Amino acid sequence: MTAHPFLPFALPDIGEAEIAEVVDTLRSGWITTGPKTRRFEEDFAAWLGEPALHALAVNSATAGLHLALEALGIGPGDEVITTTHTFTATAEVVRYLGADVVLVDIDPATLCLDVDAVERAITPRTKAVIPVHYAGLAADMARLIPLARRHGLKIVEDAAHALPTTSGGRLVGTLASDATVFSFYANKTITTGEGGMVVVRDDELAKRIKVMRLHGISRDAFDRFTAKVPSWYYEIVAPGFKYNLTDIAAALGIHQLKRAREFQQRREAVAMAYHQALADLPLQLPPGPRDGDTHSWHLYVVRLADEARIGRDAFIEKLFAAGIGCSVHYIPLHLQPYWRDRYGLRAGQFPHSQRAYERLVSLPMYSRMTEADVARVAEAARQALLS
Repeated sequence: MTAHPFLPFALPDIGEAEIAEVVDTLRSGWITTGPKTRRFEEDFAAWLGEPALHALAVNSATAGLHLALEALGIGPGDEVITTTHTFTATAEVVRYLGADVVLVDIDPATLCLDVDAVERAITPRTKAVIPVHYAGLAADMARLIPLARRHGLKIVEDAAHALPTTSGGRLVGTLASDATVFSFYANKTITTGEGGMVVVRDDELAKRIKVMRLHGISRDAFDRFTAKVPSWYYEIVAPGFKYNLTDIAAALGIHQLKRAREFQQRREAVAMAYHQALADLPLQLPPGPRDGDTHSWHLYVVRLADEARIGRDAFIEKLFAAGIGCSVHYIPLHLQPYWRDRYGLRAGQFPHSQRAYERLVSLPMYSRMTEADVARVAEAARQALLS
């Protein structure tokens, strides 16, 4: 038994303003998609610095990725390239649409998808690429965007880890891609409990996503139910989905968004404290951002060095025994039964992802962590690796 309370892998940072906004929503009588959701969308576009952007709230980043690909016309016979080193949601949405997933390896330095591998994977069937901004570090968009444009490919950024992350000095969400999808799951850099946001520039793309996120109805429910004249009529123009965000969730997001930079600064401070405390251990520490860019530090991922005396699984077990929660991001898709069997993949096919997976551990990382928490994790890691 540890003398300390369990230190979780992640905790949300919910303040009194968020709580008050949720209470106000409950008292308002409008708890599903309505005025708070619209306000959150408008605030999000303005926060990105480009009010002309369309920010479309959805009930998960998975829903957002699905909607973006559907609106871009991805369907049977098409191929979409993404990294094997991601959560299954990134790829499963491609299969929802009847298209095929083509997996590629990662850059071992950044753990983001390898742009050279993307180029090698392009075929006449390739229609889109989904880069994943891993752990809060942007993928190499400076190379990926021109490559995609040369081949006529659509780009949907999986930015579940990337708020606020920059690439080439610009916020992810404002780059020259076709769509960017953020996650507000409970452990993300800002949270609505469950939720996500799709950001697009194209008006027609936005229109399609708006229709498809709520059953293919031609008008927003909010508009129909707040009209001052009888407004019951609607038309179903497509077989849509049930992907709308509630006002209860949006109420959280409104105030979490205001704190996004504060959260990033605190996470960065935790990351720098980890860097210092772990520097002499047999660990490969996570890379920082490129010069001038911002890392959101959604995750703090270390990799056991070759000289480490124990393996990754034993390391995690020792930390758990010390009362410290950890995770693994990710078990690569090519090792998962569905993806392995569907596409005939094998363990050694993506060596950089495979090697990273076998050695990586995500340590606790959240804005409420204290210096004492970091020191406790570092000491437990020291004991596990050196004792």
